[in-house]
Amino acid sequence: MIDILSKKYWYFAFSLIVIIAGITILAVKGMPLSIDFTGGSLLEVQFEQGKTPQPADIVNLYETAGIDDAQVQTTEDGTLLIRSSFLENEERDSILSAMETETGSTVTVIRFDSVGPSIGSQVTSRAALAVSVAALGVVLFITYVFRNVPNAFRYGVCAIIAMVHDVAVVFSAAGIGALLFDWQIDALFLTALLTVIGFSVQDKVVVFDRIRENTSTLRRLEYEKLVNHSIVQTLQRSINTQLMTVEFLLLALALFGGVTLQEFAVILLVGLFSGTYSSIFIAAPILVLWEKREWKNWFRRSAANA
Repeated sequence: MIDILSKKYWYFAFSLIVIIAGITILAVKGMPLSIDFTGGSLLEVQFEQGKTPQPADIVNLYETAGIDDAQVQTTEDGTLLIRSSFLENEERDSILSAMETETGSTVTVIRFDSVGPSIGSQVTSRAALAVSVAALGVVLFITYVFRNVPNAFRYGVCAIIAMVHDVAVVFSAAGIGALLFDWQIDALFLTALLTVIGFSVQDKVVVFDRIRENTSTLRRLEYEKLVNHSIVQTLQRSINTQLMTVEFLLLALALFGGVTLQEFAVILLVGLFSGTYSSIFIAAPILVLWEKREWKNWFRRSAANA
């Protein structure tokens, strides 16, 4: 049988490296929040062929209008995506007129979205509340369902620790994406994050439920071997349902879904993979670590090695 749990500290180290890499980027560069959270305007425009100005020219137009925080991105469709502080309709019309004058081209508005700062703060607070309520609900639900298993509360706590791991991996991916591709954390990111949390918890419950079943049928087996046996039994299901179906669809969406859906698809791709990974290599190993109270031996080993 495959021995998964004997290498659990290697899995912990790998996750730590992945998480620290992205979180460090976010700590240094700051959280790349979009207008959905900070408030502001998003304007996507298209010019006549051959007359599209350089991003620096658009930034200069905004600065002339008294707006000095404009960020311009060229999309795969040849349009310009401009993010800035909140624009009134009059300011937007003035800037569009200046664009037409400077380029001698008709400007087509593909999209214009504005979010006030108060709405942005409401989105942030409600997102935090949603994640907190979800975490509390998971602990209570798993504790109740596993009430006939010794130390049922541990299963809920381990599921939350693994869920936090998945959330951290998602933010790490967002940090790396912000550095390499100028990604921003927007409402779609929040949707992807909540979806990842849901899938993550579902997968943990499946693994833990198999452990619960085997606790009664394989009660003579050592706990670590029982958990390892349960993981191996659910391994094929996890790979088939997550990696072989959902992940391939998301990969196709990331490659061919266009710039507006690319970030959303990649975040989901990474998050759902992390959810499957953490169910097998994080949640269950932590459960075994807790059962055996291995942390009591950590410092003893260090002292012995010294």
